Amino acid sequence: MDILLAHSYYMYEDPHELKIMRPYPPLGILYLSSYLKSKGFSVGVFDSTFKRTADFRELVERERPSVVGIYTNMMTKQNVLAMAAYCKQLGLTVVLGGPEPPYYAKDYLEAGADVIVKGEGELTLEELIPHLIKHGVNDLDLINGIAFRRDDGTVIETTPRAQIQDLSANPWPDREAIDIPEYMRIWKDNHGQSSISAIHARGCPYTCKWCSHSVYGNTHRRRTPEDAADEILWIKERYNPDLIWYADDVFTINQRWFFKYAEALKERGVRIPFECISRADRLNEEVVKTLADMGCYRLWNGSESGSQKILDAMDRKVEVKDVQEKTHLLQKYGIETGMFIMLGYHGEEIEDIEATVEHLKISNPDVFLTTVAYPIKGTSYYTEVESHILTDKSNWLDRTDRDLTVAGRHSRRFYSFATRWMVSEVALNKGLKNGQLSLPRRLRLTANSAIGRVGMSLTKSEVEQSAGKIRVDVQSAGI
Repeated sequence: MDILLAHSYYMYEDPHELKIMRPYPPLGILYLSSYLKSKGFSVGVFDSTFKRTADFRELVERERPSVVGIYTNMMTKQNVLAMAAYCKQLGLTVVLGGPEPPYYAKDYLEAGADVIVKGEGELTLEELIPHLIKHGVNDLDLINGIAFRRDDGTVIETTPRAQIQDLSANPWPDREAIDIPEYMRIWKDNHGQSSISAIHARGCPYTCKWCSHSVYGNTHRRRTPEDAADEILWIKERYNPDLIWYADDVFTINQRWFFKYAEALKERGVRIPFECISRADRLNEEVVKTLADMGCYRLWNGSESGSQKILDAMDRKVEVKDVQEKTHLLQKYGIETGMFIMLGYHGEEIEDIEATVEHLKISNPDVFLTTVAYPIKGTSYYTEVESHILTDKSNWLDRTDRDLTVAGRHSRRFYSFATRWMVSEVALNKGLKNGQLSLPRRLRLTANSAIGRVGMSLTKSEVEQSAGKIRVDVQSAGI
């Protein structure tokens, strides 16, 4: 085996996911697998989702692949470090890729990785694997798109590799390499419908300051509408899922492409209900009507805040009123609306949170999720607040960027109360509007709203001035 591609998300070791049970396959490494196989490489895939750590150890002991490539993100960092360490004990070469390693290349290399792949992996691995098999980790300077350490400990980052322009020239993800029916079964057992994911584009050209672009940069490249529609037809014929999740960053960003894609699906007789992500400024009535005709049952919008001041600080390039109007437009056509809300962004005050609550009441999304902002290395947000970043874990090995918070903003208790107030207040408003609020639930929501509001007042003076950790709260409204 030339390379074993792996990720490190173990669903059965994640108590939070076990409550949700909405797993999706690791499309990133499946794209790498199909590409490398098309170039004649012997490729194995370790899908950790339904496995245990011991399963990975048994596999690498048995197969002894020439190279082990592990997809790495912030959430799976600790698992990746443990897997890489075990591979090194066996004398295997370890390559890490994904959004997390590029900005922490030195740390990951010191922790045991041999090579870091920066950006897209297909072309880099095509050149890197034969070199590693023949020469080991020596003389890597001329391979673009990587970072490595010389014998003297010096970290070298080579010239960035050019991105793939024609995505449709690449094969589809290697779904047959993993147990797709198991993903579908878990969805069906827990939600009554099976779901499969697909992605038709790479990258996002927008400039939201907190968003990482470490893999695809500020680019946007799409497959042809015909190629994308052919894949969905194949998925229908091969797996026949009840739902599709389009994982594109902004599904309707290119409206010419979008309308051609809708027509291509219609020509193939494919109509599978789906959910996707987009932006208010990339929606209009014609787009929304087409989404509904295609079978879109839910669209997620990164609303982030109801304060225009905060949206402008984030460089979101959206208007609060437009988000509200497009939310109502989606609902007019029977499409459920979801929103992402971010609390605690630099400069946010209580009046901005109040504006967000009012925004949610006016918009009336079917569901919204909240999180507390944290600076991700490599983003503009991180650069802006770097001199004020705090953490209660000084050792890089023991923390992730989620453990970072910013001096001078409200305390973690404040944001816990703010989330409680927001979720309860919006749910109360929704229930009263719908006239479907029982007295016990009304009293419970009223009490929780009051507790949250009072708690915010009592903790307003608590400011992050010393090392501390912000907990990320994710809650769903209307439950």
